[in-house]
Amino acid sequence: MNTVPSVARDAEPLCVALVDDYDVVVVGLAHLLDPYADRVVVAEIDTNENVLDDVDVVLYDTFAQPEADHDDIDVLVRNPRAHHVAVYTWNFHPTLIESALSKGAHGYLSKTLPAARLVDAIESVAAGEVVVSAPPPRSRPTRGLDWPGRGDGLTDREAEVLALITQGKSNVEIAAVMYLSINTVKSYIRTAYRKIGVTTRRHAILWGVQHGFTPDHHRIEHWRGGP
Repeated sequence: MNTVPSVARDAEPLCVALVDDYDVVVVGLAHLLDPYADRVVVAEIDTNENVLDDVDVVLYDTFAQPEADHDDIDVLVRNPRAHHVAVYTWNFHPTLIESALSKGAHGYLSKTLPAARLVDAIESVAAGEVVVSAPPPRSRPTRGLDWPGRGDGLTDREAEVLALITQGKSNVEIAAVMYLSINTVKSYIRTAYRKIGVTTRRHAILWGVQHGFTPDHHRIEHWRGGP
């Protein structure tokens, strides 16, 4: 299991699919990869849709996924069009890493990786290596990523909690999905509510619906001239 990917690059760029339930999340990731189009080309971006193109690597962003690192990974790994699957996340709980790899994922990659290191990791995964990023001491996403509510001052984790609330999840369910304690979830809720100016769960859900926190059902094919 490699923690520092190092693989020779082929002449042709790799085809990559980006998967998450939120357009803003995967489009932000696509923009992050744009400067490396000579090495990785985004073939498609999927929100609540199956991967249709033959791709070297599916990069699965776990932001606000109700079945994060469980059923969704099974579906992607079983898809014959997806040659390799890598999880892209800030959550490095050992159980989640073990679950993802046991289901056939070849990568468990940190959102703190600089873009160039992320591309290195994608290339290693495409070459058949199992790549697991070193867990960061404090998880801060790399510059350039996006998520719902970022413009309103929400951190990625506050936004993820609010997205799960908007999906109708209870605090207990959110804690289970995110592998956090109930007290930590409540702390994120308090800070998120303060930033968006609400005091009740009902108002938080209404705010979330109005500000892009409901899952999308969308596919973007041929991102910026991709195959």
